Amino acid sequence: MAIIGAGPIGLELAVAFKKARVDYLQFDSQQIGHTISWFPPQTRFFSSNDRISIAGIPLQTPDQNKCTREQYLTYLRTVVQQFDLRVNTYEPVVQIEKHVEGFALTTRAAAGNCRYHCRRLVLATGGTAHPRKLGIEGENLPHVSTRLDDPHAYFGKQLMVIGGKNSAVENALRCHHAGAKVSLSYRREQLDSKHVKYWLYPEISGLLKDDDMHGYFSTVPLKITPSMVLLRQADGSTVEVPADFVLMAIGYEADMSLCRMAGIELSGPCHKPVYDRRTMESSVPGIYLAGTVTGGTQDKFVVFIENGHVHIDRILAAITGSAVSAERPVYEQPES
Repeated sequence: MAIIGAGPIGLELAVAFKKARVDYLQFDSQQIGHTISWFPPQTRFFSSNDRISIAGIPLQTPDQNKCTREQYLTYLRTVVQQFDLRVNTYEPVVQIEKHVEGFALTTRAAAGNCRYHCRRLVLATGGTAHPRKLGIEGENLPHVSTRLDDPHAYFGKQLMVIGGKNSAVENALRCHHAGAKVSLSYRREQLDSKHVKYWLYPEISGLLKDDDMHGYFSTVPLKITPSMVLLRQADGSTVEVPADFVLMAIGYEADMSLCRMAGIELSGPCHKPVYDRRTMESSVPGIYLAGTVTGGTQDKFVVFIENGHVHIDRILAAITGSAVSAERPVYEQPES
């Protein structure tokens, strides 16, 4: 077997393969848990610790609160060390070819291209590879960012946050508390509590109500300049909002290039791969899918770490012939 992707679900699958004595190789184009490393410093997960733990290893935090980015990356490194997992990090797969007895993979390692052969293949490549863009003038200017690094950078400055879901709200609040003068542009009429962490929604609602943070709702950014953001309002008029910095928190897109390369059928505007939910086998025999890649670029997120664990059981059962009766329950209402 070959596993492409070393996020939480990919690593959990590697542990399951090792326990079942399935011969495997694992690759990632970056470091383990790479997309999680994009989280702003000290960001806490929405899900409870027990729901994002993997491979039967408990996830504990010093204060018994939800896990932070730093704690989770530490946890993933510990799992890799505990099970002595071999992950070929910084070795992207650049070609997948179908052979009579399986697949040939070409990777780009530091020393040059390498060639591997596997009988079957699992894609655990995630669903948040690239930040979404607006496609407007000025969004590539140096003062515009798609990820929050350190809120301190915005102290005393006018910051426009574009977006209205969980990440945008959390970024806006953290920068506000770091002394930034924050404004928020969101295309909908108001924030939706279903898309905002329950411990953040009351706080930002209060700040917006008291105008300590100005909200531009039902607006769409048209242009970004070094000093302002031009917004189109619901009535068609425009407004210029001063901004020293712009933070676009409008979501991420999945990289489905390996699915396309392998010939997997993709459906709908989200480019969701076609697969058998019972076995997780894709439309290409011998290629399986695990984790958030199964949702493509999710419009409304329905696949998370916490309800991706079950994919491990299904894949293992499919390739080893073991019973699926021990399958973990799928959460009807994921906390994420």
